[in-house]
Amino acid sequence: MTGDPAAGAADAADGRTARRDRNRIAVLDAVLALFAEDDLDPSPDQVARRSGVSLRSVYRYVADRDDLARAAIQRHLETVGPRFEVDDLGRGPLDGRIARFVATRVGLFETIGATARAARRRAPDSAIIRDQLDEGRRLLREQLEAHFAPELDPLPASVRRAVVAAADALTQIETIDFFRRERGFSPAQTREALTIALRALLIRKY
Repeated sequence: MTGDPAAGAADAADGRTARRDRNRIAVLDAVLALFAEDDLDPSPDQVARRSGVSLRSVYRYVADRDDLARAAIQRHLETVGPRFEVDDLGRGPLDGRIARFVATRVGLFETIGATARAARRRAPDSAIIRDQLDEGRRLLREQLEAHFAPELDPLPASVRRAVVAAADALTQIETIDFFRRERGFSPAQTREALTIALRALLIRKY
């Protein structure tokens, strides 16, 4: 007795889809691994070797080198989404909020710093990546404003705008990258520096 040909064809198609999905993830994860090694513009040849997927297959999943970087960055952002969130957003005494906020931002940098550097490198030539970066910065700024609303909202509008701009610039991923890579600060030293600076901005009477 023979099996149902239609069912067999469906199973084969499902198997091909699963294999294609696994290979695509392997390709994108290989790009992210190369980013983490400070290779911010890996070639498809490098990605094929790292992933174990043939070069021909790499080009089945992405259109070109820019698309490869864009897709890898998008996968990474989807994977690390929960790391963006601050516990008890906007609640509790100021010192506790600063500690949670700083710990979240420095932890986020440790997770996405390499990918963010790669994105900034590719941004001048990719509108999609520029949009991704702009959206990420906007979300981080809005998070800061919500978390420190008790201190920010009573300020005069022009003062609030200036304090938000300064605190935002201080705590964006690019600035933490500067502390960690250019100044050689450890994560603990970076947290201390950000805590001192945020306290100075938020406690001062304007």
